[in-house]
Amino acid sequence: MPNPGSELRGLAFYDFDGTLVRSNVVHQYLWYARRRRSWIRLGLLAASAPLLKLSDLLSRRMFNQFFYLQYRGLPETWLRAEARSLLEECLRPRLFAGARQLVERNREEGFGNVLLTGSLDFSIAPLAEEFGFERVLANRMHFADGLATGRLEEPILAGSAKVRAVLESCRNANVSASACRAYSDDLADLPMLEAVGHPVAANPTPALRKIAEARGWPVAAL
Repeated sequence: MPNPGSELRGLAFYDFDGTLVRSNVVHQYLWYARRRRSWIRLGLLAASAPLLKLSDLLSRRMFNQFFYLQYRGLPETWLRAEARSLLEECLRPRLFAGARQLVERNREEGFGNVLLTGSLDFSIAPLAEEFGFERVLANRMHFADGLATGRLEEPILAGSAKVRAVLESCRNANVSASACRAYSDDLADLPMLEAVGHPVAANPTPALRKIAEARGWPVAAL
């Protein structure tokens, strides 16, 4: 939380993949599949690439539902146990240089930091703990008999679901969304950026940069 005794000015919401790290959910799954030495999984992912691209063009929610089927059959205990190694070998090397400083600066300025991501909760938990996020909202895998089913628990954090998460977090913290900040790199998060008073295009794609510049939003390179 912000410094003890200081008033909470608002919340700062951060997308994860592409915003704080030069990485995405596919990189995370590839790391797990290679760690498992599952060449069949790698082959299936390659074969599904065209459908994954199409689903992402149609809907980020649809992409999440389709992509996370790749995890089906992986043991929950193993996935959670390997998250620390995932951090060290996959995520930490891809951290943007200014990511930690951005989070710290917002905290010093009186903002509560909220990580709001389509990544899986267990995958990003160690890094979220290091950064000291006050709240982590991430996608959650459904498990049955100790194995991943490939289905996500609701809510699936994409598009309008991220907006609802922002507004609910603001209500719970008793702050106005107009006082809050949000950071993302991708056009898929435009609804989340529009939901707050201080949106920032962080390491943006060309499409998001174009909109940010047209609207006068800050553009940040971390």
